[in-house]
Amino acid sequence: MNRSGQVRFGKRDRLVADLARQIESGRLAYGERLPGENELAEHYRVSRGTVRGALSELQRRELIATQGGVGSIVTFDGVRLDQATGWATALAASGFDIGVELLGIERTTDTVLGERFGVEEFVAVRRLRRDPVAGPVSYEVARVPATGGLAGLPERGLLGGSLTATLAAAGLRVEGGEQWIGTEALTADAAALLERPEGELFLRSTRVSTGAGGGLVEHVVSLLDPARFQFHLTFGVR
Repeated sequence: MNRSGQVRFGKRDRLVADLARQIESGRLAYGERLPGENELAEHYRVSRGTVRGALSELQRRELIATQGGVGSIVTFDGVRLDQATGWATALAASGFDIGVELLGIERTTDTVLGERFGVEEFVAVRRLRRDPVAGPVSYEVARVPATGGLAGLPERGLLGGSLTATLAAAGLRVEGGEQWIGTEALTADAAALLERPEGELFLRSTRVSTGAGGGLVEHVVSLLDPARFQFHLTFGVR
């Protein structure tokens, strides 16, 4: 505040105000990646420290969410599913009334996956996610290494009904990974589970999550209702 009693705004506050206006007006749309720190610093003629402070304030206001290696994602009046926490946790945190049905936990093998990560046996966890009104929205099969405490999952079950909590209790935490997105016509078995016609196209997501040492944490194949799920990717140099 200056001697006349007027509030003086610093560079960070002006940057916050400008970016907030762009987000709230829709100029920066939900899912759009913000420019990188260097680009913002050059454009607004401020330091990178000022930019980082402004982004932290926008995140505190829940106008953006930051994700390592991807950039800042606008989340104003929208929903962002953090896949690192698992679909169930992300959907619940977003306020959706989506139930999870555990269909089975079995020991299994996978030659290709086993050779890649040096794992002889896996535990497969099959789950269906259901909207109480619209019906099933996704079906997934998660494979985790049948080692240590995870080997007894078929007999013991998931910790608190959560695979994420079970993996964390076993000391397995996601540090990175990769994902493939495509489409797949529903087989007769999948169509019956999802209560859809056989041959209907669903999104197919294959996600491999790895730990700090590069070892397998979780391999998940999900069939997702394309009317309910969307994927936003960004590319290009920022």
